[in-house]
Amino acid sequence: MLSLKKHVATFTRKFVPSYRFLRTQESTIDRSHILQTELNALSIKVLNWNIAKKNSDKIWVRDFLTIVEQYQPDLIFLQEFRLEMRAASLVKLIDMSWNFAPNFIDAHHQTYSGILTAAKISPLTKRAIITKHHEPIIRTPKVSLITEYSLSNHKDNILTINSHLINFVDINKFKTQLHDLELALSAHQGPIIFSGDFNTWSRKRAVLLYKAVTRLGLMPVAFAPDESKKIKRFLLSPPLDYIFYRGLSEYKARAKVLDHICSSDHKPLLAEFYYTDTQ
Repeated sequence: MLSLKKHVATFTRKFVPSYRFLRTQESTIDRSHILQTELNALSIKVLNWNIAKKNSDKIWVRDFLTIVEQYQPDLIFLQEFRLEMRAASLVKLIDMSWNFAPNFIDAHHQTYSGILTAAKISPLTKRAIITKHHEPIIRTPKVSLITEYSLSNHKDNILTINSHLINFVDINKFKTQLHDLELALSAHQGPIIFSGDFNTWSRKRAVLLYKAVTRLGLMPVAFAPDESKKIKRFLLSPPLDYIFYRGLSEYKARAKVLDHICSSDHKPLLAEFYYTDTQ
């Protein structure tokens, strides 16, 4: 795999674009750092956060490190993550394995943009899914990242998907992306966590999302009413960010929305699950 610097330079030389956003041929960029070989089935802590490309901002870094130290998530799902040429600041801050799925290169700033999934173990499998359609103006697709992990003392593996759904397009293009994700998840028979920024700013979008997750047997994390109202919305729209799950049990009292965190316009979502064979 080309280094980030060489990869960007190759794109720039070959295409010399009149616009700054380029498609990337990379599927994932990965770092393996094995702390343990399995996730603890009795406690799977999840952090989901659209960070609005703020991961080079000092305030965001301080917030992120504080969250990681205080809540010690086993799985981290970040959307709108920027992987910079100068050695990717965040990924050196956390002592975890990570997988990054880019959806485009910003040739001006020489960075990848996309989504990042980090975990205390390395995944058994990983797969990026790029949308067929592009968002307008900058004409870039959206990306989702599927990763699969071992669970302690169980033969079943947990499948996770970190998603950012397409925006500023007609409802049929949104529906197409949902269909592709549903198809990818439907092949897995074990537990699933489906997390991300779903851009469900309209009732029509929210209905399509709930129909898809219902067909998959997924449930949303049960945030208390005073927590749920802290989740990012547009005016009176449904929430944009969700954590869905299947085949797991939820520690409902531990689901939180960190409203005091202001380094992104989205609030971090926290949840904790456990898994037993009897579910």
